[in-house]
Amino acid sequence: MMKYSKGLLAGLIIALCGLTSTIKAQGNTSYWQQHVDYTMDVSMDVKNYQFTGTQKLVYTNNSPDELTRVYYHLYFNAFQPGSEMDVRLQSIPDPDRRMMHEGKSRIATLSPDEIGYLRVSQLNQDGQPVTFKEEGTILVVSLNKPIPAGGKATFDMSFTGQVPEQVRRSGRNSSEGIALSMSQWYPKMAEYDFEGWHATPYIGREFHGVWGDYDVKITLDKNYTVGGTGYLQNAQEVGHGYETPGSKVKRVKGKTLTWHFKAPQVHDFMWAADPEYIHDIVQMENGPTLHFLYKDNKEILENWKNLQPKTVEAMEFFNNNLGEYPYDQYSVIQGGDGGMEYAMGTLITGERTIGSLVGVMVHELAHSWFQHVLATNETKHEWMDEGFTSFISSLCMNLIMDQKKENPFEGSYNSYYRLIEAGEERPQTTHADRYDLNFSYSVAAYSKGAIFLSQLGYIIGQDKLMETLRKYYEDFKFTHPTPTDFIRTAEKVSHMELNWYLTDWTQTTNTIDYGIKEVVAEGDKTKISLERIGSMPMPIDIFVIYNDGTQETLYAPLRMMYGEKENPYPTLKRTVLQNWPWAYPNYSFELNKPLNSIKAIVIDPSQLMADINFENNFWQATQNVE
Repeated sequence: MMKYSKGLLAGLIIALCGLTSTIKAQGNTSYWQQHVDYTMDVSMDVKNYQFTGTQKLVYTNNSPDELTRVYYHLYFNAFQPGSEMDVRLQSIPDPDRRMMHEGKSRIATLSPDEIGYLRVSQLNQDGQPVTFKEEGTILVVSLNKPIPAGGKATFDMSFTGQVPEQVRRSGRNSSEGIALSMSQWYPKMAEYDFEGWHATPYIGREFHGVWGDYDVKITLDKNYTVGGTGYLQNAQEVGHGYETPGSKVKRVKGKTLTWHFKAPQVHDFMWAADPEYIHDIVQMENGPTLHFLYKDNKEILENWKNLQPKTVEAMEFFNNNLGEYPYDQYSVIQGGDGGMEYAMGTLITGERTIGSLVGVMVHELAHSWFQHVLATNETKHEWMDEGFTSFISSLCMNLIMDQKKENPFEGSYNSYYRLIEAGEERPQTTHADRYDLNFSYSVAAYSKGAIFLSQLGYIIGQDKLMETLRKYYEDFKFTHPTPTDFIRTAEKVSHMELNWYLTDWTQTTNTIDYGIKEVVAEGDKTKISLERIGSMPMPIDIFVIYNDGTQETLYAPLRMMYGEKENPYPTLKRTVLQNWPWAYPNYSFELNKPLNSIKAIVIDPSQLMADINFENNFWQATQNVE
């Protein structure tokens, strides 16, 4: 499998011319993160979709702070009329169409036997009852005794739940007939980090979880096949395609089966179940076991079979370009309402064309690196998981689907330009739930997030970008990295100062607009004047085409970078010009060629710089030039 390098830019110009990481996170040695050990035993009634469960949670407080209370997420409570998710759905101008029916909120119309809920009936801390209060999708727990810095507490809980009609991500009886898509299904401890508690209500978007180990038993009708997070511990008892080929399943008496999974070093646990799942297994050479669970439906069978070798190719691509997938299994499961990533697996809708099916699989699989190993706080830095995933999955799709796109990120750039034209951009530092429009959120997270990387490749060079991604993964896997962690990694790899880039691109709505202001003759030389129109600074590549067919490039480094990238077009002569300080709106230089010898001049031939007005990036000679 080839690794991505300078090929993209070379292709563009041709077309134009014709756990050691734990102490490293947050860039200092004082980093810490909490730890949880879950042991859960749940029983599901597949007739009324209600379940009961017990949970033992050993919480390790690695923070320097004494904790006097804790919080749990109760995500299923969002699927009730009048919930924050429901009200937000009704008040936002462009609601998610999947959550609407005939112009109305699907949540608002749920009956008592269709809603979702999680209810905690008992909770003890170290054997003693504690006081708790349900606040929508958050359980607020007042501790009997504080958990000291470096201390532990054991929480024993009994809870009940009802699986909602499938509206968003999780639920029962999806539009494709999947019985149970069980994500965000259990009382989940909220994250506490250097910023404090992240007890964010579930309104419909992103997540942040505590790293830990899960030991989960799920009991339900024996006709159902289950797949999801973790390693199945009792394959010979449950069968359903998990048992060792050729071996006999140990028949269990009764109407139910108990599925036992263990999942080490994850920050979430998902499962799905259906009585009509086909279960295929693909064992990768020197890689994880891949599980595919999908409906026994002849209309989708061929596509799901063809999906399997493409999943192998995608896994190899990400392993080569980012770093090795760290778990022994990954499951691609039909379920949910689109595509959503989880630890060791994904839920995706399955009634798609093969191109769409591969596309959603590739995107969700890429999240195994950018979110489920590099666990950024999605609620605050959603562009880091969605944008980085969009970037690397675009490269992957271009290769494994033989798309032959000169710029695999063109769609991201076009979406960003539409947002700018609409005047609806918000800084990427906006909390995921605070965007006024889903459109603004989507472009900021996915498109502008992908451009953050593709444009960084323009700034530091494509090879340095890919080296940065590999080092970022190696240094920060199994932690909660921040934007500063990533940009410091890029600085170490590139030997440039890049905080200006992180600031302008993610913390403001400053835009990039450079133009060719004037091209005039000065004797037997030519003076070229450029202007910075937008507020955001950038280094500038200039491409010159002469009438005799020769070409050359020039490069104006940005002063505040205190460095320069290598020549991205090694087959062409490059001249490094004097650096351009941001405060100067105008910049000029001379070519040692007469004006009448120049055919055209272009700023950024790669078009990887997100210049909002590309028209002023071109100058072309007229026939009357003397």
